[in-house]
Amino acid sequence: MSAPLALTVEDSTDQSALLRLLLEREGFEVFATADAESAIAAFAEISPSLAIIDLRLPGLTGEECSQRLRERFPDCFIVISSVLDPADYPEADAALPKPVTSAAMHELVVGLAA
Repeated sequence: MSAPLALTVEDSTDQSALLRLLLEREGFEVFATADAESAIAAFAEISPSLAIIDLRLPGLTGEECSQRLRERFPDCFIVISSVLDPADYPEADAALPKPVTSAAMHELVVGLAA
């Protein structure tokens, strides 16, 4: 059985590497992009079960990316990650405020399985 696919949309290389590490520890295969346009372009080739999207991206916003992702993959669990106040996050299945920790990622993934 193959690992579930997680899509990360994060323009910070450090944050992207951290998300990959944490998600792989939780048993996910990771498809990482640095902007919303690259994520959207990959939709024909991927089928993520989880997406973690930064709000502050170059080009299209994380909010726009999450809307398009929801339209294309209605069953994908969408998580917004940002340094902004979680009260300002757009509608999503969950929030993962930065700085992201191993414990927060584990709690998120355990919640997915429940």
